[in-house]
Amino acid sequence: MTAPVPVTVYSKPSCVQCTATKRHLDRKHITYEEDDATTDGNLAAILSLGHKAAPVVVIAPDGPGSELSWAEYRPDLIDALAENRIDDIRNALDRKAT
Repeated sequence: MTAPVPVTVYSKPSCVQCTATKRHLDRKHITYEEDDATTDGNLAAILSLGHKAAPVVVIAPDGPGSELSWAEYRPDLIDALAENRIDDIRNALDRKAT
């Protein structure tokens, strides 16, 4: 199954949480693009999103400019993504920000 929104996973080598995230996405049949979190350009982008841990998952539910992101292994958010529960993802991220 292709995710209802574009998904990018920024990961790094030998990262246990990165592997867990990608495996969970695979189990849920969510298609994603993987990118290296350690390159200068990607690292700057990740830091600009406010994240300091890998992996970073970025989705764009309403196209460019609507990006939502989270860091670390979040099975709850991956499950919500698989079920197209974008509002649940927004709410979870809003709760974490406050």
